[in-house]
Amino acid sequence: MTDTRRRVKVYTLNEDRQWDDRGTGHVSSGYVERLKGMSLLVRAESDGSLLLESKINPNTAYQKQQDTLIVWSEAENYDLALSFQEKAGCDEIWEKICQVQGKDPSVDITQDLVDESEEERFDDMSSPGLELPSCELSRLEEIAELVASSLPSPLRREKLALALENEGYIKKLLELFHVCEDLENIEGLHHLYEIIKGIFLLNRTALFEVMFSEECIMDVIGCLEYDPALSQPRKHREFLTKTAKFKEVIPISDPELKQKIHQTYRVQYIQDMVLPTPSVFEENMLSTLHSFIFFNKVEIVGMLQEDEKFLTDLFAQLTDEATDEEKRQELVNFLKEFCAFSQTLQPQNRDAFFKTLSNMGILPALEVILGMDDTQVRSAATDIFSYLVEYNPSMVREFVMQEAQQNDDVSKKLTEQKITSKDILLINLIIEHMICDTDPELGGAVQLMGLLRTLVDPENMLATANKTEKTEFLGFFYKHCMHVLTAPLLANTTEDKPSKDDFQTAQLLALVLELLTFCVEHHTYHIKNYIINKDILRRVLVLMASKHAFLALCALRFKRKIIGLKDEFYNRYIMKSFLFEPVVKAFLNNGSRYNLMNSAIIEMFEFIRVEDIKSLTAHVIENYWKALEDVDYVQTFKGLKLRFEQQRERQDNPKLDSMRSILRNHRYRRDARTLEDEEEMWFNTDEDDMEDGEAVVSPSDKTKNDDDIMDPIIKESEEKEVLLKTNLSGRQSPSFKLSLSSGTKTTLSSQSPATNLPGSPGSPGSPGSPGSPGSIPKNTSQTAAITTKGGLVGLVDYPDDDEDDDEDEDKEDTLPLSKKAKFES
Repeated sequence: MTDTRRRVKVYTLNEDRQWDDRGTGHVSSGYVERLKGMSLLVRAESDGSLLLESKINPNTAYQKQQDTLIVWSEAENYDLALSFQEKAGCDEIWEKICQVQGKDPSVDITQDLVDESEEERFDDMSSPGLELPSCELSRLEEIAELVASSLPSPLRREKLALALENEGYIKKLLELFHVCEDLENIEGLHHLYEIIKGIFLLNRTALFEVMFSEECIMDVIGCLEYDPALSQPRKHREFLTKTAKFKEVIPISDPELKQKIHQTYRVQYIQDMVLPTPSVFEENMLSTLHSFIFFNKVEIVGMLQEDEKFLTDLFAQLTDEATDEEKRQELVNFLKEFCAFSQTLQPQNRDAFFKTLSNMGILPALEVILGMDDTQVRSAATDIFSYLVEYNPSMVREFVMQEAQQNDDVSKKLTEQKITSKDILLINLIIEHMICDTDPELGGAVQLMGLLRTLVDPENMLATANKTEKTEFLGFFYKHCMHVLTAPLLANTTEDKPSKDDFQTAQLLALVLELLTFCVEHHTYHIKNYIINKDILRRVLVLMASKHAFLALCALRFKRKIIGLKDEFYNRYIMKSFLFEPVVKAFLNNGSRYNLMNSAIIEMFEFIRVEDIKSLTAHVIENYWKALEDVDYVQTFKGLKLRFEQQRERQDNPKLDSMRSILRNHRYRRDARTLEDEEEMWFNTDEDDMEDGEAVVSPSDKTKNDDDIMDPIIKESEEKEVLLKTNLSGRQSPSFKLSLSSGTKTTLSSQSPATNLPGSPGSPGSPGSPGSPGSIPKNTSQTAAITTKGGLVGLVDYPDDDEDDDEDEDKEDTLPLSKKAKFES
């Protein structure tokens, strides 16, 4: 293995003028036949792969910066840098580059001769150096003209930079600056502004090290206050010395570190506030300034990270209840800036950085901070949490699962002692902050929702030989967190329209629906179990009645995602609860308006037609054809009717099996989104295996034969009256009423009574006899009794319906038999 002298980091400059790390390796130089010349080669220390192969071009300008950096441009917009671990290695490679280009290794930049004119070449031969005018007040104009005339030519810039370095010229100029200020010599101050700005554009590290020294930097900033284009000078020095105060939230004992922090802040201020915005032609002339700030930040993070006492004190004070609010706010802001600086680190160093913070207890500390009332502190803590989630979501997931296990253990002990535990999980704290965001535009809630989405995204979850993070974390999330996320949705949809329909509530519910839609697409049986057991889709479709179109569309998008899976378990659930009714209502209420709602609903029905989803086609035509048959500006609904009639013809054909066989055959038509067999079998487990709406049998623990697949989801309970509590029209004030005789005709009227509507307390549901398609596991904690009478099946899921039970039973007893039409699914 090559020694550490040749150990380097390879960087490339991205479009945002930030350095991206490309890896760590060992550099060497040698002749490469393919490139026909001496080249720089960097091989990765991890696997020996080639990180860099760059020919040393005689016409390329290489720069040596800060004794351990070599920077150059491969092409017009492709800058490269090698950061050496040791100065000796940098010097060694620099000598090789200078040897190939025929340059003196004492220079810090090799000369690009491509654009030199014949006159410049003659000047180069006849005058090896540039002679600067003597540094006097009377010659400031001459010096400014010399600097301005040297900038267009690489050769002149090189000569000027060497002359400024060798003669200590910058310090002499800064002495003249004091004289001009004392004499109020505005003309001289304007010349000094042009001179110092020109020196910045020379892009030389050696000059920057002089200008940014503790001795000179404030005078440099002073020179840049006197822009000739401004009527009055700026007051940058006053701001830096009086307004901007350096606060040591935790005392820094290392004077070198303290000086580096001061220097970096001031140089960043010069770049952002003092220097004028560079033109297109000047932008590349400040690349060394970008690099200077970048590597300063790397050094600061490294020095702080190595100071264990500093970090220990920081986290101790953060979590100490005795720390006052102002102090805690300063600590959190410091930690936030510390994490922001870490983005400049190379990947392996960033690994070590976050591992150090994790070992110090950053996640428990954030949990304490997020539980506080101070809005500013919580906001900063959220930003820190976002750094952690974006960098390593698995680390956050592992913490919250361990936290849940510890809380469970503590709760068991406290239960034995008859004490109530009030532990709140970090992830639930995040959800609660999202729900309770006071910002009218919900800026914080949007940020937190993005973090939650990252945490529940299976694409970034790990799978090892011993465990699968997806299985473990999603099981945890649906057990401990999903009820917190859906709480505002369930609370707002207890009636036939949203309880609260203000803009902020609608925005929040739209965010929740966005995450639930993501879960439907990526979480397969976890979310399916939750939606069917908790009757979530019916609650979501209540939002179709919202006055906010974006929220109604979010609800429709959620249903469209479910239908897009072409999953018969979902389809049976939709048919059992007549969950197309809110969609049809919204379609009819939309009238003849050609808008997004109209297009989205038609697209959903068109999908059912094109994909030939037989069960849904039959359900829609049997129950809603009369409402839709007059829609003739698209052929979607007539096409659905045609599909339905063809389906009935095949059904009547003795060569084909019954409708049940058709559904079963369709059920096994696989596609990219079809669940695995073991997941499907999990949904066929008996309700005795379900407890509190949670699945207690894993997908692989039980299997069933083909005949069992079509068993009803809803089971008949013994000798009790059926009340179809998931009534559709019974919950709403519909603009139309659906009723059905024993045939398949549907009639429409504008009556509002719901006594004989499908799904209402006095009307029949789908057949529940054994073998009828469709069922959902019974939720023993929230689902009311599901009973039978005359072969009818009902589905109840919400305790908020209990108060209507007696009244609904009386209604059913008074209904004529003709009103109790049977719906065939």
